[in-house]
Amino acid sequence: MKASAAIALLAAIGAIAPSAHAETVRTEKHEIRVVTVARGLEHPWGLAFLPDGRMLVTERPGRMRIVAANGQLSPPIAGVPEVYPRGQGGLLDVTLHPGFARNRLVYFCYAEPGPGGAGTAMALARLSDDGTRLENLKVIFSQQPKAGGGLHFGCRIVFARDGRVFLTLGERGQMDLAQDVSIHRGQVIRLEADGRVPADNPLVGRNGARPEIWSYGHRNVQGAALHPQTGKLWTVEHGPAGGDEVNIPLAGRNYGWPVIGIGRHYHGAPIGIGTHKAGMEQPVYNWNPAIAPAGMDFYTGDQFPGWRGNMLIAVLRQQMLVRLELAGEKVVREERMLRDVGDRLRHVRQGPDGYVYILTDESNGRILRLEPAR
Repeated sequence: MKASAAIALLAAIGAIAPSAHAETVRTEKHEIRVVTVARGLEHPWGLAFLPDGRMLVTERPGRMRIVAANGQLSPPIAGVPEVYPRGQGGLLDVTLHPGFARNRLVYFCYAEPGPGGAGTAMALARLSDDGTRLENLKVIFSQQPKAGGGLHFGCRIVFARDGRVFLTLGERGQMDLAQDVSIHRGQVIRLEADGRVPADNPLVGRNGARPEIWSYGHRNVQGAALHPQTGKLWTVEHGPAGGDEVNIPLAGRNYGWPVIGIGRHYHGAPIGIGTHKAGMEQPVYNWNPAIAPAGMDFYTGDQFPGWRGNMLIAVLRQQMLVRLELAGEKVVREERMLRDVGDRLRHVRQGPDGYVYILTDESNGRILRLEPAR
């Protein structure tokens, strides 16, 4: 469907909200309008678009809602399991099964309480026909062992083109365990859509290794998306005091945390042995000082042609949207945008209308929409 036809369809079904509460911002490629679509969400974290254009949104304290075109929030959807709403934990990412229009399956990840504290879990459930509850819930992954504290859950979900599903795991603040493949710490996990381990996973058959592991040596991956041309998984990862990274996690590869990197402890002491070690991967791109990158997406729409093929990254600490221009697998330019919004940005997604939608990570969180200023 052409962009103009898609926009007309979304408008007809009420998926485009009135352009109220808007401000105009000039960027390098486009002049844009920043529209507040909805407000009143408590630390929104994950965002998925339903086929009718409405938005399925998670709130970190443990609620999932549908957001209508006019910004109205549905009552919390019933059937969400108990979460561990401490620190960075809670109800986190959400996405739809590629066949949602047929099976209505929703995948979400969250901080799951258990012996020893909590860990990242991923569940699937059917969204009821009326959108009010989750049915037939099944937990298909549970991080083991659990850990105390509220740090580093990771928790982005991405479906690959082959129907397998990736889940990112933080190392729960236990940095020295991120090199241990016998437990779940600081990894990208790859599963079949029903939770089984794919037979071609890289560590299948390796003595003492968890077979669901795809890559390891990560710190806290909170952004992940498929490259629109290659279909490869790209991620953005929180470093310590410096050392935030963009990576392309490949099967069985070790991304070095905490052995190598450019970051330092928050009190200034060095971490690891330096920036390189044989058998450990280098990032595609990094930031020092840190920016705290969160959700990301690749832009492929028609509304902002100057951004096509670029990576968009929501940023927490420096409260901005980062745009990265790519040449193959290299970053050739960075632009920092929306620095006047004044909120921490948690996630960014391209909508079915080609606009860009952003979640602000605040107690009175908003959904923002970026539109061309016409």
